[in-house]
Amino acid sequence: MFDRVLVPVDDREPSSVALTYALEVAAAHDATAHLLYVADTNKPSQVQYQGAVLDVLEREGDGVLADARERATNAAVTVDDELVQGDPRHEIVAAAERADLVVMGTHGRSGIDAYLLGSVTEHVVRTTEMPVVTVREAATWTYPHERVLVPFDGSPHARDALDLARRVAADTGATLHLLGVVDEPTFGAFGSSTGAEDARDLLDNAAADVGDVSVETRVESGAVPETIRTVATDAGVDLIVMGTHGRQGVNERLLGSTTDRVLRSAPVPVLTIGSQADD
Repeated sequence: MFDRVLVPVDDREPSSVALTYALEVAAAHDATAHLLYVADTNKPSQVQYQGAVLDVLEREGDGVLADARERATNAAVTVDDELVQGDPRHEIVAAAERADLVVMGTHGRSGIDAYLLGSVTEHVVRTTEMPVVTVREAATWTYPHERVLVPFDGSPHARDALDLARRVAADTGATLHLLGVVDEPTFGAFGSSTGAEDARDLLDNAAADVGDVSVETRVESGAVPETIRTVATDAGVDLIVMGTHGRQGVNERLLGSTTDRVLRSAPVPVLTIGSQADD
């Protein structure tokens, strides 16, 4: 299913956790792991050393890439690497065009710091057309995946996510868990206009269209992000698959009310995919 897995790397723990996940995926698919280190030119990196200008970020990048290459070799994964200078958001999105899957770490912070994280990871999730897996430091999983959770509200974004989740399940032999959330009105439109009975009908129809994949359905009520996290834990899933709106400007924070919140606090990796509905 995946031939080339892009892994942006740095010297922080979330990157290390994401690399672990990416190497498991690459090994299972006999794929190439493409390691990318971006020397952020938005930061001052030039220092004077023994009369010569030394780019500190590039030196750090060489070390980070060497460590990541060693881990890939130990995992028997084919690897290539690239060190570039530029804005990490733009360089990662550009590199994603040459990949089948992007794997990135997240800090899972809350409050103001979460939006600092968003300047890179959330930008890539919103912008690239490639599937992106985000992995929190505290995330746990089994690979190949055994249980895949798909929050489903019938929207084009959710249908794209379901199609991707179906392919993942078919590839790994996982069971799909389709979740319908009857949301409280104050939390916006992620199933808020449907009652429990309508939600069950929606899930039953979706389950009938996934082919020869094992499917379980579940309808819950409550705030969407919290319900997704709770069900993920209760059902013992090891991957959540969601669509993104990918909108810009004021509407980009609509993503924050659901997918963003799940990305920051999910107990397992989260696979996101943009939708043609955004074109």
